[in-house]
Amino acid sequence: MCGIVAALAARNVQGILLEGLKRLEYRGYDSAGMAVLENGVLERQRANGKVAALEEKLDQHALEGSIGIAHTRWATHGKPSEVNAHPHLAGGRVAIVHNGIIENFEPLKRELEADGVVFESETDTEVVAHLIDRAFAASHDLLAAVQSVLARIDGAYALAVMHADAPREIVGARKGSPLVVGAGIGENFLASDTLALLQVTDRFVYLQEGDVVRLSDAQGIEIFAGGEPAEREVHTFEHGDGAASRGEYRHFMLKEIHEQPSVIAATLAGRLSGSHVLESSFGVGARALFERVRQVHIIACGTSYHAGMVARYWLEKLAGIPTTVEVASEYRYREVVVPEDTLFVTLSQSGETADTLAALRYATSREANGARGYLATLAICNVPGSSLTRESDLSLMTQAGPEIGVASTKAFTTQLVALMLLTLSLRGTRGDERETALVQALRGLPALLEQALEMDGPIAELSEAFAEKHHALFLGRGTQFPIALEGALKLKEISYIHAEAYPAGELKHGPLALVDADMPVIAVAPNDELLEKLKSNLQEVRARGGELFVFADESVALTAADNLRVLHVPAVDEYLAPIVYTLPLQLLSYHVAVLKGTDVDQPRNLAKSVTVE
Repeated sequence: MCGIVAALAARNVQGILLEGLKRLEYRGYDSAGMAVLENGVLERQRANGKVAALEEKLDQHALEGSIGIAHTRWATHGKPSEVNAHPHLAGGRVAIVHNGIIENFEPLKRELEADGVVFESETDTEVVAHLIDRAFAASHDLLAAVQSVLARIDGAYALAVMHADAPREIVGARKGSPLVVGAGIGENFLASDTLALLQVTDRFVYLQEGDVVRLSDAQGIEIFAGGEPAEREVHTFEHGDGAASRGEYRHFMLKEIHEQPSVIAATLAGRLSGSHVLESSFGVGARALFERVRQVHIIACGTSYHAGMVARYWLEKLAGIPTTVEVASEYRYREVVVPEDTLFVTLSQSGETADTLAALRYATSREANGARGYLATLAICNVPGSSLTRESDLSLMTQAGPEIGVASTKAFTTQLVALMLLTLSLRGTRGDERETALVQALRGLPALLEQALEMDGPIAELSEAFAEKHHALFLGRGTQFPIALEGALKLKEISYIHAEAYPAGELKHGPLALVDADMPVIAVAPNDELLEKLKSNLQEVRARGGELFVFADESVALTAADNLRVLHVPAVDEYLAPIVYTLPLQLLSYHVAVLKGTDVDQPRNLAKSVTVE
């Protein structure tokens, strides 16, 4: 949440910073701002709203400078407004941008006010700016000033700081919020996401928890951990700069929906051999470790949590392993009982999701009652070098590529594929006929997804029935219940229609009271062992005048009627059906949102990567 970009170059950096903000806008779009330093003077432009509003201001009054910082905001402290927008200044000499939350800002603010400091904004960030201004006055060293202030603040942060009296330096720091260094030729950069800098470099250093970095003309890139110089590996970004472009598509979300066949093929590439999964894909020693697993705990948030719910069905039925799935924000606030030989699995698109990362650290910490005793930790993630992957024993990259639409699509389905690979890698499945059949089905999955995408036209027509609706109900059974939850989440996220999901068998326990002609009911009906049960549930809806929209296997005998519309989905192995049935629901939510005229890629009040609690 929120986006940072900073540049130290030998050329004007306004264009670099502005392009970086445009690429980061999916992380926050309440306000945006930029500050540059030239000839000892800090110049700043800020605007409420999206980056386009800032760009209009820059067209009227350009900023000229070869060193600068910029930010796009998702509000936490203080309402969205120009005065609360970053960068924040202190004493006319310090400029700072910040992602995260400073938890102890109130006592620090009172201390500064007692010293006569007058605050302009409602933010926690401005407190840090004034603390750095005061520390620099004492040390005349920007790095030392930032380090001394970091020792006083609690919470999560990624920072980029400039000072007019250190005209060729930028200092950055991270704790609980991502920050990367972009290494150029004679110029260097900071950003909260590699996407922001792909127009200027493809070489990145992923800062680790607690790292402080100084960019300067004299020394280039210097990284410090615990106050001491530290070495960090330089990584080359593997995806082209086109990953940040919509291409021929109207929205990033539509592009990312249509990328799913190719990214799932990439997730599978090199991880299947003959009739089995290569356990080495999860890391060194994974096979021996997996043979010891007797229980699995899955921790995730939002869409990733739904993926974990699907995996529970797979792991218990295919691998015979008891599995629990828990929302990360709840996990660490209770006493956790850990059975012997339990594998702790985290799911995150970014690898920086605050609650998921905190849950991992809680699970592996030692407290008064000793360690919780997990056998090992495994991260399923889309970002190599992220905090989650670095801090886990094993990891599997989903290969989804950059996902810019706030509503997750390809990250979700690649997580499902990764979780199926995990299921087939655990005891009880290796070498049996079910594994062989599923490996073959996985190889054919990209082609099936291409067929599912051919439903786009009929789904666009179907979406017209939702244009004037205010509520919707999604139903599913078995592995399709989490997919119904995911479908409801997508619809509410981007169309602002209130949508809920239930196991179809729960209709008579309350939700049936909501069903009438104004409540569309969407059901997913693959040809599996629960199909006949689901059909009975659908009849309950029809008997009460409800309008049904059913996504059904092409072999399922359902006949369209006045209050029943059926769209056929390609036949698929029942275990992989959750992946295939996700795509029609994504397309439905997309087309409904387009009809309602909402901002598909940047829905109100939401941001892409939730890096604060």
